[in-house]
Amino acid sequence: MKVIVEADGGSRGNPGPAGYGAVVRDKLSGETLAERRGFIGVATNNVAEYQGLIAGLRAASELRAETVDVRMDSKLVVEQMAGRWKIKHPSMQPLAREAQALVRSFKVVTFEWIPRERNRQADRLANEAMDGEAKTAEGDKQPHWSGAVGEPTRLILLRHGQTKLSVERRYSGRGDHPLTELGLQQAERAAARLSKVDDVAAIISSPLQRAQQTARKLADRTGLDVVTHQGLIETDFGTWEGLTFAEAAARDPEIHRRWLGDTSVQPPGGESFDEVNARIRKARTDIIAKYGGKTIVVVSHVTPIKTLLRQALDVGPQFLFRMHLDLTGVSIAEFYPDGHASVKLVNDTSHLS
Repeated sequence: MKVIVEADGGSRGNPGPAGYGAVVRDKLSGETLAERRGFIGVATNNVAEYQGLIAGLRAASELRAETVDVRMDSKLVVEQMAGRWKIKHPSMQPLAREAQALVRSFKVVTFEWIPRERNRQADRLANEAMDGEAKTAEGDKQPHWSGAVGEPTRLILLRHGQTKLSVERRYSGRGDHPLTELGLQQAERAAARLSKVDDVAAIISSPLQRAQQTARKLADRTGLDVVTHQGLIETDFGTWEGLTFAEAAARDPEIHRRWLGDTSVQPPGGESFDEVNARIRKARTDIIAKYGGKTIVVVSHVTPIKTLLRQALDVGPQFLFRMHLDLTGVSIAEFYPDGHASVKLVNDTSHLS
């Protein structure tokens, strides 16, 4: 994957209250894949700029990018990272070493200076980080115990109810299968439970019928509309769609074996888990951009929900193979504006008992 990283940092006082912002874009489409921002306390502009660069490189690494074009309006950071200027200030040397270590994890990294007007999104994120801290101080609110600052976006993650394929334990990806009678009952019980959450701002669902039916049960109880997001669709399992585990392994033994341990491997004609990760990150960014700081019910499928939990926990891809999610299992993840996240609940099915 080829991406562009735009990063910025600022300090009100230099040194003074400082924050950073970073954006990762797909190089071909220009689509925003990730955003990062954070308040770092009292620091200089240059320290904040380096923190923005590090945050952007980390986000690119999480997306498994191979080629990174870094664009910043800090001439100092660009020239130092390109090796043309020496890094003399002691407060910047450890940050530069951290950034250089991240650079070495990619195949190709380039650095380009751009004027501030071409770096507006990263600049906005840096200012939001500083503004958010100022509001926190004015309100005398304490930051989250993990260091997170600001109001989180709370995602209540609900897997759909039972379908015929889930009963038969078959790969069920893009196939549009309805809920069974039991699946409708499961959805109704989940809706009864979640309708008691009084601050839900929106119900957002995968476009597939099984998720839509589950989401509508909650919509009927709350009066909210169901908002469809294409990015929340299940993994495309390609030619394995509708097969059991054993059938897929027998049809494509080598690919199936590799697929179970390598998230970059695609099923024949399908989608890799790395591609799902990038897609879900984009969907998460879209949701937070529209509903930031609110509580949202997300109705989706096994892989998208696992991926959101993985992103919240900031853990490796093996998490996907070790996490089990039941039908209409409820999980909760909170994403903070400074990049922190917290998982509050995983696969709770108490409403079914």
